[in-house]
This record gives sequence, structure tokens and C-alpha cells, in this order.
Amino acid sequence: MDKIALGAKIELSRRFFFDYCNLIMPSFYKRDRAYLVSVCNEFQAFLNDDEHDVLVLNMPPRHGKSLTLGRFVEWVLGNDHTKKIMTGSYNETLSTVFSKNVRNTIQETKADMNKIVYSDIFEAKIKFGDGAMNLWSLEDGYNNYLATSPTGTATGFGADIIIIDDVIKNAEEANNATVLEKHWEWFVNTMLSRLESGGKIIINMTRWHSEDLAGKALRELPPNGYRVKHVNFKAYNEQTKKMLCDEVLSLEDYQRKVKTMGADIASANYQQEPIDIKGRLYGEFKTYQSRSNYIKIWNYCDTADTGKDYLCSIVWGETSDGFADVLDIVYTQKPMEYTEKAVAQQLIDYDVNVSRIERNNGGRSFARSVREKIQGKVACAVEDFYQGNNKESRIYSNSYWIEQHVRFPIDWRTRFPEYYQAMTTYQKEGKNKHDDAPDATTGIAESMNSKQKAKLKSFKRGL
Repeated sequence: MDKIALGAKIELSRRFFFDYCNLIMPSFYKRDRAYLVSVCNEFQAFLNDDEHDVLVLNMPPRHGKSLTLGRFVEWVLGNDHTKKIMTGSYNETLSTVFSKNVRNTIQETKADMNKIVYSDIFEAKIKFGDGAMNLWSLEDGYNNYLATSPTGTATGFGADIIIIDDVIKNAEEANNATVLEKHWEWFVNTMLSRLESGGKIIINMTRWHSEDLAGKALRELPPNGYRVKHVNFKAYNEQTKKMLCDEVLSLEDYQRKVKTMGADIASANYQQEPIDIKGRLYGEFKTYQSRSNYIKIWNYCDTADTGKDYLCSIVWGETSDGFADVLDIVYTQKPMEYTEKAVAQQLIDYDVNVSRIERNNGGRSFARSVREKIQGKVACAVEDFYQGNNKESRIYSNSYWIEQHVRFPIDWRTRFPEYYQAMTTYQKEGKNKHDDAPDATTGIAESMNSKQKAKLKSFKRGL
């Protein structure tokens, strides 16, 4: 290549991120790989635009998402030696590897005159004596780069760009509600607190679970004022029947992986469809538009076992054809001083006929207090009873009946958001953080079915 043409390529690579990737690694960043051109352009546009604060990238494995993030760090620091970048991966080892790869690229010495290296393009150099694997600076910069993880530290470091790279290790972690919650707490309490004013966040990960970091960021950050952009690539396009890139992953290889891995894990890894959608207990829920003429109004209340659990009190109307229309839900972690009044008011407001309150863990005194508060205001029989059956078995064995007979208001997602989230994400397997909502909802099935059993016994006695 002549010097003029090479000089033009080097100049373009300084200006455009994809041109940099193409010049440094032409065997992978080919110009006919449209998805890579698109990803690189998204990163560059995101860096410079004033419309978004957070970019969530979901892309199949082995398609270069982590590699491209590393290249992006190199390109950003090459153009601006004052930038401070912090990256986080699922453990210290992976975050160190990410950091080391970027640092080594910047430090690479030119040994082959025909090979382009970083120093041919940018003048950035690692500061002597300040080149630790996880924290280093450029010669004319200060604390330009820090690599960390949910178990690492970010003390004393402020960042202009925060990059989260695959914080979930495997399917087991993806199904562990406690691990997912810790990731979110780490992101909110540690990473966000280190972001400088006007800074940018990139979250790059496989969509393992609807409650993973990407899922929560897409749901929780916009209401709190963050402007979020979502870039999502699937390995296989079901409409066009084409792969994202046949050279990287062919249709034959993809189909073989799906058969080997299982449909749920393959969907998460390659199609960005959260694993819990396939693994959740309840497949679907029925809804209703308007109230019916109910033959009886019921209430079932499961008081909170501990301070971290939820009280769940559900009011529903029984229809003549056997449906249970949910009318109101109290689902809260507030103390008993609040919940006793709230449940009593429920019974009054909805003119409840029968209330069933689990007496486990203080339920008897709770029921006594509710009776006192509704006395003279509603003719409601308040029954407190001991629930001794296995909770998981109860929930699983009644799940089909709930899908078929319990109907929720058409707007239940917004009316009862925490309850909705608990019901739509509850897993058949894995560690569910809370089971209070499915437990109380199971009480609907048990109450309705016990009534039917009582009718049947009465009928048999009369024969």
C-alpha cells in the first residue's frame, strides 16, 4: 500500500470508529459484515449525541461485542487523552483480561513494517510506572482506565464512560434472584455513583433474564430521567430465515447449538429472549374489561413472614360460571400498623363477604385487629386458619387452575406493578426472591375449590 493511501486510511481511522477497527483487525471487521458496521456506528453516534445517556447492547456470543468494546476504549482514548473510562465484568479475572488487552494494544511495539499498530494511528502512551493491569493512565492523562467487577472496588475513581460487559456468568446465575439483585445494587450504588456529570453508560450483555441488569436498566432507568437507547441483534431472523452473519455463525451450526444447549438457553444466548420467559411458572393470565354480577366477594390475605417479605391481600369476585375476577390487591412491605388498616379498608370498600387470613406468623392477631376495624361497617366473616401445606407444592399444583380461572383487570400491570412483576417472573426452577404473590394467589384457587368440595360433600349426604 502506498504512503498516500495508507495516510488516508489512518486519518479515516482517527475520525471513524469502524475504520479504526477495520484497519487494526481487517480479518474480522470486514466491510461486508453489516452488523459490525452498524454496531461501530452506534457506539460512535452514542459517544457524540446529546439525546441518550445509556446504550444497552444485546448481541449473540462470538459476534465481537466484547472485542468491539475493547476497540472502542482504545479509539476513545486515542482521540481524547483526558477521558476516564471504567469497565465492569462478572469477576476480577475477566475485567483484568479486558483491561490487559486494551493496555497491550496501546503499548504494542511495531515489529513488522507491513502491519499497522496502535502507535501508527494515535500518539497515546501508557504512563511509565502507572501501568497496573486494572488501573492505569496515559502519559498526559490521569487515572484514564479502571477495570472492576461486582466484587471489586471503584473507590476514588470518577468516569466519563462506564462500560458494563457481561456480568452474568451462566444460566445458574441467571436464575438466581439474589445474584440479579446484587448486580443491580452494584450498578446503582457503585457504578452510577462514579459517573461524572454528562457521562455515558454502555451495558453490553446477553439477555439472560428479564430481571438481569439490561432488563432492569431498560425498565427502571427511563422513569428516573435517564435516556436509554436499546440496540438488539438476534443471531437468526425468523422472518427472513437468515443468520446475522453466516461467516461468524452458520444456520447449520446454530441449529446444532440449539439442539445441544436446549431451547431456553439458546434463546437467551442467540435470540436475546430472557430465559425466565420460557422457564416461568405461569404461561398466561386472563383479563377482563368490566365487572360482572358476582355471587360472592372473597378476600385472601397472606401476612408477611419477615420484614423483607410482602403482605399480599387479594379481593376477588366469584362469577356464576366459576371465574375469579381480581378486584383489588394490597401488596406491600409496610409494617403491620399500615397493613391492618389497609386490609380492613379493602373489606369495607369492596363489601367482602368472606375473608380468609393465614394465621401463620402473627396472622391470628392480625385477623383479630381487622375484625375490630370492620365491625359495624361491613358484614364480612373473617376466618383465620393455619396453612401447613408445602408452599411450593401448593403454588405449582394450582398454577394451571389459576391460568384458567383467575381473571385480572385489563390494566393490572399499571394498577398493581409490584404484584404483576412478581407473578409474571416467578420461576418453576431456580431461586425466586419472593413467593408472596403466587402464594396468596394460590389461596384463590384453594378457597374456590374448597367451596366446590363442600358442595359435593353436601350433595352426597343428601343422596
